[in-house]
Amino acid sequence: MNGHNEKDGVVFAVLSYIMWGLTPIYWKLTQHLSSGEILAQRVIWSFVFMLVLLACLKKWKIYLEFVKEIVHKPKLFWSLFLASVLISSNWGIFMWAVMEGKILEASLGQYINPLTSMLIGVIFLKERLNGSQVLAFVLAGMGVVTLTLYYGVIPWISLSLALTFGFYGLAKKMIKADTTTGLALETMVVSPIAVIYLLYMMTQSNIHFFDSFSTSLLLMGSGIVTILPLLLFTMSAKKVTLSMLGILQYISPTIALIVGVFLYNETLSPAHLIAFLFIWAALAVYTISSVKKRGQTNADQIKKEKRA
Repeated sequence: MNGHNEKDGVVFAVLSYIMWGLTPIYWKLTQHLSSGEILAQRVIWSFVFMLVLLACLKKWKIYLEFVKEIVHKPKLFWSLFLASVLISSNWGIFMWAVMEGKILEASLGQYINPLTSMLIGVIFLKERLNGSQVLAFVLAGMGVVTLTLYYGVIPWISLSLALTFGFYGLAKKMIKADTTTGLALETMVVSPIAVIYLLYMMTQSNIHFFDSFSTSLLLMGSGIVTILPLLLFTMSAKKVTLSMLGILQYISPTIALIVGVFLYNETLSPAHLIAFLFIWAALAVYTISSVKKRGQTNADQIKKEKRA
């Protein structure tokens, strides 16, 4: 992997994770609206934003060619549909958690995500875990168990966020499209569902888009807030190793944790603290293992180049 490209990828990744970490502040501004309406509007305006971006980048031809391709390839269509549903579900769960004052649980889900991705890799991509990675997974599991025992329920918000984003990453591997085209296609696939939902809400006189200029602006802006970090993340994923992305990914939940506790006064209970300590310990083990593995891989590559 080219060093210059990787440096650009790291910058893109850091920017995307900072944006994601700060998004609870934006969604709190829409707290007077229902999560369903926000999600539907978010999908539609994300698609609109992507169409504008495609026009600016002069990628309409590539986009239309890919649309024709998915019509004739059911497997590709269903891969796109799966990716679209997973990322839309992730958006909806996260927004609901923010509005219900559960930013800490959402943050925990983002912390768990690298470990979930690791488990998905083992199950579906036949990747092997070393001793350190197994220990990391066990520690993370102990954190989840702590919250389960304390509250009497499984922390479904955290697990759902981690699983939906983890499987989204897996589904993305099946789609051979460039960044902008891929995101445009994903939002295109679920937009009809969002439009039908909003039309239903209009028949119930339960839509708030036209309530005020500020409300309309917030809902329209949700497309930019959604797509920009996702676009940067997708760009970084093609330039940065998965182990590096796993390390940088901690930026987002850390910012969200700080926002939840210090800006919105969410309570960091003893159970949350213990769970976070387990997760942080798991991530430390996972990170050290990944860095060592990456260093060994680079060393082996250098040796091969010298022999050649």
